[in-house]
Amino acid sequence: MATLFVTTRDGTQHEVPAEAGVSVMQAIRDAGIDELYALCGGCMSCATCHVHVDPVDLDRLAAVSTEEFDLLESAEHVSERSRLSCQIEVSEALDGLRLKIAEEG
Repeated sequence: MATLFVTTRDGTQHEVPAEAGVSVMQAIRDAGIDELYALCGGCMSCATCHVHVDPVDLDRLAAVSTEEFDLLESAEHVSERSRLSCQIEVSEALDGLRLKIAEEG
């Protein structure tokens, strides 16, 4: 079990419990945070689960795949901290991960 610290667009921080093996997107949605749309359900085809990872946590994540990078290029408000939360698998090593849900359109 890991705890994620998720900041919503209004600046509210939520502690999100996350089971190892699920995606960060699933953990956020299971916690009832509906601001993360994830319209494709985690199939990496829509970028509506776009988040910004805290700079100190970036090195804890696996590298961005070519497919994820290509999809992020079509999203708005992209930065070097951008990730698709459906592509980040929760593990004990990610306990304490901090991220913010990206702004809409």
